[in-house]
Amino acid sequence: MTETATCQRLVDVVDQYFETMFDNDVGRLDRVFAPTAQLHGLRDGVLRVLPVAEYRKALASTPSPKSKAAPRQQEILSIDFAAPVQALVKVRVRIDTLLYVDYLCFHLVDGAWRITAKSFHIERRFAP
Repeated sequence: MTETATCQRLVDVVDQYFETMFDNDVGRLDRVFAPTAQLHGLRDGVLRVLPVAEYRKALASTPSPKSKAAPRQQEILSIDFAAPVQALVKVRVRIDTLLYVDYLCFHLVDGAWRITAKSFHIERRFAP
């Protein structure tokens, strides 16, 4: 596989991540995140650690930004390949009233890119 094809496959999964953050489709979340993934971030000054299974439950029980007709904002800020099977992607994504900067650690597992770790930062809060 060429480097361009590898990068495009990764970008395609990042696009699926953006879609999932907008519509809360937990079926797609299961295809984007590795089952062992963990999420880390400071929320109100407290470190939050969340296994992807708990994150899945939270998404499933929360109205999606799409269902609220919330504004959509998403962009890839950088992609860094450590190896053909490992990459770090920095993104900015709005989820309802919160604008996040996420670092997504990807590994190529059984031929598919999967998020194995997510570190998030709330960059901005919007009025409801």
